[in-house]
Amino acid sequence: MSLKFSCIVAICENRGIGIKGDLPWRLKNELKYFSSTTKKVRDNGKRNAVIMGRKTYFGVPESKRPLPERLNIVLTRNAAEHSFPPEVLVCGSLEEALHKLDTTQHGENIENVWIVGGNSVYKEAMESARCHRVYLTEIKKHFECDAFFPPIPASFALVANDSDVPSEEQEENEIRYVYKTYEKQHKLR
Repeated sequence: MSLKFSCIVAICENRGIGIKGDLPWRLKNELKYFSSTTKKVRDNGKRNAVIMGRKTYFGVPESKRPLPERLNIVLTRNAAEHSFPPEVLVCGSLEEALHKLDTTQHGENIENVWIVGGNSVYKEAMESARCHRVYLTEIKKHFECDAFFPPIPASFALVANDSDVPSEEQEENEIRYVYKTYEKQHKLR
């Protein structure tokens, strides 16, 4: 079985997603949204997987990694150069990670797969036929960043948010933001 996956990301006005391996903003409620969304399952016997690049993984505060209650999959071409806990699945590419989820015991109890960064992982993910949605938090402020979110391909269209995702603008620490959902549109033959 080939699992579909979704991307989840928060971006600011200049499409920035990070600076020096960290988030450029402090939005506790937005982080809670990320956490609850990537943990949410319909079947309590299952859990979700989060796929991220090495820099994204090490950008998570040490006390919070691996991300709890989710299978953490880290993509790196140089696994031997870094130390990962045994519960983290390390793969050389997104394709390898998806293949392992499709064909090994790692994927047996996985309900949803989330791509959580960074730039090149998002880009490759959105180009994949298996990418279903992009859950995007649009932060209405400019922040200095050194990592940026790639353009969303034209094959995605804005759709209504899930019923448990607020449609109205949010505000926290004098920063306004809005949740948006983009879904891949399939061409009719």
